[in-house]
Amino acid sequence: MTDPSIADPPSPYSPALVAKPAPVTRPVAARTKLLLEGPIFATLLRLAAPNILNLIAFVAVIIFDGFFLGRIGTDALAGASLAFPWIMLVLQTTNSGMGAGVSSAVARALGAGNRERADELAFHAFLLALALAGIFSTVMLLAAPFIFGWMGGRDKMLVDALSYANVAFGGAVCITVLNLLGNAVRGTGNMSLHAGVLVGCVIAHIALAPVLMFGYGPFPALGPAGAGWGLVIPFGVGSLIIIFYLRSSRSIIHLNFRGQVPRWALFADILKVGVPGLINTSITNLSVVVLTGIAGQFGPETAIGYAMGARLEYIMQPIAFGFGTAIVAMVGTNWGAQQYGRARQIAWTGVATISLLCGTLGLIVALQPSIWLGLFSDDAEVARLGAMYLRIVGPVYVCFGLGLGLFFVSQGYGRGFTAMIANAVRLLVSAGAGLAAVYWLRLGATGLFAAIASGFCIYAALTALAVVRISPPTTPSAQ
Repeated sequence: MTDPSIADPPSPYSPALVAKPAPVTRPVAARTKLLLEGPIFATLLRLAAPNILNLIAFVAVIIFDGFFLGRIGTDALAGASLAFPWIMLVLQTTNSGMGAGVSSAVARALGAGNRERADELAFHAFLLALALAGIFSTVMLLAAPFIFGWMGGRDKMLVDALSYANVAFGGAVCITVLNLLGNAVRGTGNMSLHAGVLVGCVIAHIALAPVLMFGYGPFPALGPAGAGWGLVIPFGVGSLIIIFYLRSSRSIIHLNFRGQVPRWALFADILKVGVPGLINTSITNLSVVVLTGIAGQFGPETAIGYAMGARLEYIMQPIAFGFGTAIVAMVGTNWGAQQYGRARQIAWTGVATISLLCGTLGLIVALQPSIWLGLFSDDAEVARLGAMYLRIVGPVYVCFGLGLGLFFVSQGYGRGFTAMIANAVRLLVSAGAGLAAVYWLRLGATGLFAAIASGFCIYAALTALAVVRISPPTTPSAQ
């Protein structure tokens, strides 16, 4: 059986679509028209603004969880610190990794005027969310005792870590469903809903977690497990909100369960962007771990100095993500509509914006490192080494921003593998040249930091080359 809408995608402005009496087509035309015809920079800012709430939300989780767990005791705080990076990995890989694959696929389908395909992609995103949750939960519930033990967890600290992690990873489905279906909504150009739901989840977490941790009235004190339940319950409610929205008449695309049959072609459309995005996020986090280990060869002060300087890169990533999700939706929609020139114009406008922001931030901390480092440590040697890192690497943060922005562009085009490889090369160059500087050239920490800077430059060059070499598809099915 063939589907004529897939074989020959109609334009979203064709008379056949405009003439349809169903009111659901009106929001499609209005929002899609904004992405296809709206002023580029103003639309980019409009779409990116709600995503900045995500940065605030995640920072709030980090701050308030640490505060409340610290009230329980040092073991609880240290134990949760073992689990938290892995929970953040689930959040990041489903939001900016696999989630971007969903957003890109939906945007390209809507740009091609293929509403039915976009609806089916939402269903397949739901199935992927369930599969990812099963993988995350199974692996972490089985491996967490060994992983946390390897990370230094012992006795009461390990017990508290598992108490927190078992609840959080047992409810991973709440996180994966919220993020993947939220990105399906983002693919329509609606950035506010997912961001608003995430902020609501964080506010609910801040209110609920201390009640569950310390107990109140009929609620018993659950200790660190309460923090896990305080995360899972709000995200579960948020998932239901997104599902109800996608099944309502207000949504441009619809999540249907009846009569749907899984199709590999639709999974592949998401995975060809989502898998590189997931791996790319993992590489970015792994690079900090590896480079911290190399810096640690000079002593703990060097490792801490590098880590404090590199922590700024964790601020740049959400900034890039805020604009990047807008880039994916705008570029994907125009690419699907075969407006290739406008898609490229959007791409470079977005990339220039991200590069400018990251570059400006880098120059500020390179000139005045104490503005950033003073937030974390008063140790003179740590401050000296952290300042050395920022003075060497800060000026090339513009290249880091360029690479981050271009990766989102490649996702909007429906690609991502080559840009992911560029990030892997960055890690190999930084680590390889850093080891050479340390053990062969005897250049010390200065040589290591210079190697990291060169890695950022190579990352920017390789991602730029990868994006420039992407050609428009020759057939509609290639979109």
